[in-house]
Amino acid sequence: MTADRATGTGVTGIDDLPVRDELRGKSPYGAPQLDVPVQLNTNENPYPLPEPLVARIAERVAEAARGLNRYPDRDAVELRTGLARYLTRTGGHPVAVENVWAANGSNEVLQQLLQTFGGPGRTAIGFEPSYSMHALIARGTGTGWISGPRDEDFRLDVEAARKAIAEHRPDVVFVTSPNNPTGTAVEADTVLALYEAAQAAGPSMVVVDEAYVEFSHRASLLPLIEGRPNLVVSRTMSKAFGAAGLRLGYLAAHPAVVDAVQLVRLPYHLSAVTQATALAALEHTDTLLGYVEQLKAERDRLVAELRAIGYEVTESDANFVQFGKFPDTHAAWRAILDRGVLVRDNGVPGWLRVTAGTPEENDAFLDAVRELMKEQER
Repeated sequence: MTADRATGTGVTGIDDLPVRDELRGKSPYGAPQLDVPVQLNTNENPYPLPEPLVARIAERVAEAARGLNRYPDRDAVELRTGLARYLTRTGGHPVAVENVWAANGSNEVLQQLLQTFGGPGRTAIGFEPSYSMHALIARGTGTGWISGPRDEDFRLDVEAARKAIAEHRPDVVFVTSPNNPTGTAVEADTVLALYEAAQAAGPSMVVVDEAYVEFSHRASLLPLIEGRPNLVVSRTMSKAFGAAGLRLGYLAAHPAVVDAVQLVRLPYHLSAVTQATALAALEHTDTLLGYVEQLKAERDRLVAELRAIGYEVTESDANFVQFGKFPDTHAAWRAILDRGVLVRDNGVPGWLRVTAGTPEENDAFLDAVRELMKEQER
């Protein structure tokens, strides 16, 4: 737009629009997507889908395409059944279709939860640094955001977290395990302590974001939903399933939570093509989880080699590693980029984050940070 539609006298910018006050001066979520040889900044799975899965997706999508003149299954029952079967097999706890809900990426799952249990006059708390979309989605749904504390090693201090919950009495509590961007996981006892604190202060919903759990050394926190109707576990197919372009997230919780989020879901929110593609991916679970094992080994190699070079590294249970410390984080990010490798500057002072890629990509990254270390030592 080159002129104000109302007056024709100038250029209209976002500040000239009647935008909600809590959105003014804010920036949209996003990571730089630059044309460099090695891109390790968005925690994507670096392995393309195997050809047998690609062929199966084509078959299922072709079948779905024949019915695109009709709306898709509004409740995605077949898909939710497949996801429940996957969680039961891998999560250490039996899950039924009534416990599962799916949406367009875990971000829409989180948005629906905040639309249902947050909103104007309500608040949510997260323990930062953590996944920045929690605060952004809270803001977008009119939910007040409270930044809770972490230790210097980026782990949750149980007593400090319980004190923050008791003080602020939030309606929604976010616990991210493994945590993004630090990679640290949360013990079950910690979640139980926060859940008890949240019910005493609220009661309120506790949302455990397990986007990276398949990469963890620890078991899923999924069994904790048993007997706890206010506890939700959120997952995604973007990471372990190597399907970031699919946009499919899901949750496991008490059936009443699944019923509640349907009050705010958009009609037919999951397309027939999305459902067909996700079902095809679930048929190839074993192959895709085999790639996860390779990435876990590469993640551990990155941790060991970064430490051998001389960097500090946060313990990681995810498919990425936080490393540092740098006196000028952005300058370090730029120096690595100049060597053809894109990593992530998450705004955590002194620290950068690198995604575990293929062995060749990781070698290129390690070469770049070795050169950077030598420069800093001169």
